[in-house]
Amino acid sequence: MRENGPVTSATRQPETPAAALPPRLIATDLDGTLLRDDKSVSERTVAALAAAEEAGIEVFFVTGRPARWMDVVSDHVHGHGLAICGNGAAVVDLHGGPGAHRFVKVRELARENALDAVRLLREAAPGTVFAVEQTYGFYQEPAYPKLHMETPDTLAPAEQLLAPDAPGAGEPVLKILAFHHELDPDAFLAAARRAVGDRATITRSSPSALLEISGPGVSKASTLELCCAERGISPEEVVAFGDMPNDVEMLTWAGTSYAMGNAHPAVIAAASGRTVANNEDGVAVVIEKILAERL
Repeated sequence: MRENGPVTSATRQPETPAAALPPRLIATDLDGTLLRDDKSVSERTVAALAAAEEAGIEVFFVTGRPARWMDVVSDHVHGHGLAICGNGAAVVDLHGGPGAHRFVKVRELARENALDAVRLLREAAPGTVFAVEQTYGFYQEPAYPKLHMETPDTLAPAEQLLAPDAPGAGEPVLKILAFHHELDPDAFLAAARRAVGDRATITRSSPSALLEISGPGVSKASTLELCCAERGISPEEVVAFGDMPNDVEMLTWAGTSYAMGNAHPAVIAAASGRTVANNEDGVAVVIEKILAERL
């Protein structure tokens, strides 16, 4: 869920790992991966996704974005229409189009866990400010910066936003966001993980010091694993793509995985292969190769 610029491209040619089994599912991140930096989906990528589904390979969009930000790919869902949003916190049916998405599965962050994370992060990193992402609402502290180009439903301290009588209290919390104006993003992530421990899952997808905090065990990988198990698809039959730390678990879990040419070093280390950057249609390059090898 990146709100600003890309990581510099580091490769020109894809490095292709050998797939253990013919792929049955492609799992791709969006920002910095499938999407170009202008948030568009290229004609080449649209054609590759359609060709994959025509060949019987399912395509899952797996993103940190909330459901209401999925309009960028709503026209490209083809037959499946399902996406994993909020870093695994929700599985969403996109067939209804923008504003009419249906939640198929929700893996919420318990409010007591969220409050623990807020308290521990305030202690470990003074100056941290928070926002709360729910299934249909977005709430933030007054000092939280305008990162997401949307107007929050409520401005209040995080402790009030997560209280039992808070606005939207009947709605599941998908994740909380923690931002720091001064800390290095990777240092902030490491410090937050030490402070919060197993009370929540913490990752990041932004080049700024913005952390995304989900329920314990909730990640792109764990929700993708649930979706694949329902379809009888093994990890060895999954090809995954990503570029930022919130993709690491998914790339490690999938039988075949690709770091984008613009990927974070942790992603490059986790993936079994590498493709060109998002602006060079790195996902499409690999899909075209996979389909050519099936002929």
